[in-house]
Amino acid sequence: MNILVWHVHGSWLTAFVQGPHTYLLPVTGDRGPDGLGRAVTWDWPANVRERTPRELRDCEIDLMVLQRPHEPGLARRWTGRSPGVDVPAVYVEHNSPDGSPVDTRHPLAGQTGIPVVHVTHFNRLMWDNGRAPTEVVEHGILDPGHLWTGSEPRAAVVVNEPVRRGRTTGTDLLPRFARSAPLDVFGMRTEGLAGQLRLPAERCRTRDLPQHRLHREMARCRLYLHPVRWTSLGLSLLEAMFLGMPVVALDTTEVREAVPEGAGVVSNRIDVLEDAVREFLADPEHARRTGEKARAAVRTRYGGRRFVDDWERLIKEVTR
Repeated sequence: MNILVWHVHGSWLTAFVQGPHTYLLPVTGDRGPDGLGRAVTWDWPANVRERTPRELRDCEIDLMVLQRPHEPGLARRWTGRSPGVDVPAVYVEHNSPDGSPVDTRHPLAGQTGIPVVHVTHFNRLMWDNGRAPTEVVEHGILDPGHLWTGSEPRAAVVVNEPVRRGRTTGTDLLPRFARSAPLDVFGMRTEGLAGQLRLPAERCRTRDLPQHRLHREMARCRLYLHPVRWTSLGLSLLEAMFLGMPVVALDTTEVREAVPEGAGVVSNRIDVLEDAVREFLADPEHARRTGEKARAAVRTRYGGRRFVDDWERLIKEVTR
């Protein structure tokens, strides 16, 4: 089966292309947002193939996987076929609604031909999906291995653009947590964060690393801190659990489902989270035991094989 899918979220797509199909990724000369093609920092199988917009006109396509509001129109222009009419299609919604969860209507809410596939049950609940049929296929992660050493008494945080995103990703909470543990903040456009937060550089180190280095550097930290207020379930949280890291996280969105009892500390009381950070720093053995429970839990629920199987079931339903 030939599946047209745009390279939008590299981590999600890495798991998605592990299926048995041929995945056609649009590529443009400038490799802009609509034509990124194959990933540079992820190792994708040979069945992931780049196609230019001109080449897509002549490609056999059995399923379109849409992920952004403008992609239905893009698919029509580049392939000459309408998703959900000429070719079966699904729309993967990666995000929680940006506006009010009471009043935010999904871009595909007014139609019935394209199912909206949410990545968490929380997201499906919070979006107003209107008449659109909905499904949930929870995240799947390719196991990076049990890499945790906890050799550095620091807390790892993963966030892209922390200054711009501010309260959404809990950037404003970092100075308070930095009193309990020095932070290693990983992600894109994190440079200058310590200065923005008026923290000493050693209390808030920042690095933007490729995926293969990110996991090893994260795993050297004693714990993973997830101060996110409002976003979809962060893949970095799940990846930290796969690494065997104990996690300390706000009890928001789908976090409680992902982090069961014993796998970390989840609360909306900042003092409780601060105590947990200090306890993990002070007791490496406690951190190790908790991280092992986190790894066992995430492998069961968010494993790559389960993810591919769930998508295979949905693909068969949509294309039959």
